[in-house]
Amino acid sequence: MLRTLIDRPMSDSPHFETLAIRTQAPITAEREHSVPLFLTSSFRFDDAEHARALFTEEVSGNVYSRYANPNTDEFVRKLCLLEGGDDGVATASGMSAVFTAIASRVSSGDHVLASRALFGSTHQIFTRILPKWGVESSYVDAGDQAQWIAGIRPNTRMIFVETPSNPGLELIDLEWLGALARERGVDLVVDNCFATPYLQRPMAFGATAVVHSATKYIDGQGRVLGGAIVGAADFVADCRFFARHTGPAMSAFNAWVLSKSLETLAIRMDRHCANALTVAQHFERHPAVASVRYPFLPSHPQYDLAKRQMSQGGGIVVLVVNGGLEGGRRFLDAVKMVSHSPNLGDSRTIVTHPASTTHSKLTVAERAAVGISDGLVRVSVGLEHADDIIADIDQALTAASR
Repeated sequence: MLRTLIDRPMSDSPHFETLAIRTQAPITAEREHSVPLFLTSSFRFDDAEHARALFTEEVSGNVYSRYANPNTDEFVRKLCLLEGGDDGVATASGMSAVFTAIASRVSSGDHVLASRALFGSTHQIFTRILPKWGVESSYVDAGDQAQWIAGIRPNTRMIFVETPSNPGLELIDLEWLGALARERGVDLVVDNCFATPYLQRPMAFGATAVVHSATKYIDGQGRVLGGAIVGAADFVADCRFFARHTGPAMSAFNAWVLSKSLETLAIRMDRHCANALTVAQHFERHPAVASVRYPFLPSHPQYDLAKRQMSQGGGIVVLVVNGGLEGGRRFLDAVKMVSHSPNLGDSRTIVTHPASTTHSKLTVAERAAVGISDGLVRVSVGLEHADDIIADIDQALTAASR
């Protein structure tokens, strides 16, 4: 069980922003106002009996920072409150969270059913790593309910999805899929990286657990790596055992940074979303852009679903640039203020070309199946003034068209 980390009683229903700010590790004898860094690899025992009780988990407390640390405890507790989960585990990166969530729950002979539109590294887990352990996986189209129903086998242990997907912004009806997972008795794990708990809470729709790359919006400034798993108590217990004995631990420093970053997540996401909608609306009419995807644009094929399960449209906009692969490359080489980087969720606007980077290991047919064309550019819209973001993308599109 997680310790109660809120230092003072609050109202029965504190708001998101208040939980993110006022959930803190217990105050030490130094009476600090801001939680300090606990840079220690291990913790002292009171006596031999205390050591025994800690290792048998008869009492709670810190033993070794690979297991837990006051900074990682605080970060996890915040995410549990914000996502609505029973328990959680902090990991060294988003991919270590994804792998831990999957590997801790499957065994040889099991099957995982996943949405076809997935981040490239997650695809590699399903196609290159799990088969070594005798674990099968298969993909279905996110919006095809008949495929989901038909895809569940007697040995299916887990359904794994991203919504919105990276990078194509494809959505999945979480309420419908959550009901199906419960009916069939399988785990539903949702990668909630793009939406964050501020915009979408998958467990409220029936998900068993949520995974995060905290490197992205949770950090928000491109400083540290981190991941997290939040979910039902029994699910997280398996994840904790796996993580404790395989070692994908988050550092105390990174946890301290990420917990502080959660204090401003709501403010930042409001600005990301407002800027992204403005950018999407502007370039939907641009002659150098074949198409624009953004969940809160009425032209998005799942606009109604986005409005039902997300409070805002998120900070990612997809532009399909004219000219295919070369057109996309010319655009990337022409940006000036906007950064060209593989990250997203940063305060700085970032552009990425998935076909030549994050999804380059997929075949052309595999990319086409998840809506990644050669000219697709993922724009992680930052916190700069929207007019400046638009001006730089506009001039880059003009340069790429020459």
